[in-house]
Amino acid sequence: MKVLYFDCSSGISGNMTLGALSELIDDPHYLVNELKKLNVDGYHIHISKEKKNGITGTYVDVHLEHEHHHEHRNLFDVNKIIDESEIDEKAKDLAKRIFLRVAKAESKVHNETLENVHFHEVGAIDSIVDIIGTAILLCKINPDVIYSSVVNDGYGFIECAHGMISVPVPATSEIFAASNAITRQIDVDTELVTPTGAAIIAEIASEFTTMPAMNVQKVGWGTGTKDLVIPNVLKVSLGEIKKKTKL
Repeated sequence: MKVLYFDCSSGISGNMTLGALSELIDDPHYLVNELKKLNVDGYHIHISKEKKNGITGTYVDVHLEHEHHHEHRNLFDVNKIIDESEIDEKAKDLAKRIFLRVAKAESKVHNETLENVHFHEVGAIDSIVDIIGTAILLCKINPDVIYSSVVNDGYGFIECAHGMISVPVPATSEIFAASNAITRQIDVDTELVTPTGAAIIAEIASEFTTMPAMNVQKVGWGTGTKDLVIPNVLKVSLGEIKKKTKL
């Protein structure tokens, strides 16, 4: 049984997920080539190796063209982009399920209907790339099951479009409250889990636990943007659990 295990001890974000998963496939151009099937412009992707506390990982940065910085979309707009793309049907379905989790959370936080809520987080091109790119890579890896550690977030306050808000941010809190995710706060004064990251792990992980006994075959490391007392990395292990045969 092919298993993916997400170590979210330093949190999770969209670009950290893309970085870690891209290290688990053998084709460095696969993600960029597949994302061209979205037929969306206004961005380009830069993939680099970065070090966090001595750990080297992959950083996937979505560079936005200036005129697209303030473009917001609703759930209908995002689903239309996905449906009209040429990506794998399983990836389309997974991406739409992840977006729906964010949409429901944003709807509750802002007291808007799903039709009326515009995503500051998810409507932006970078979050569209993060979520759809994650779905593309997961379908390429095609695990039988995905597990996650307890998801750690920080504490304190961060600046957002509406001013200063507490960590975990409201959308992240609502996403986790509507899932089976196991989360906690640790002593790091910043946001470690973005709403995009929360929606991804809430949708794909079937259980939140320590890593099962497995033969690890590959490890992917995805780096974030922050320099912290802990390494700002997401570790994803790809391995095999052999089914026991009856005597």
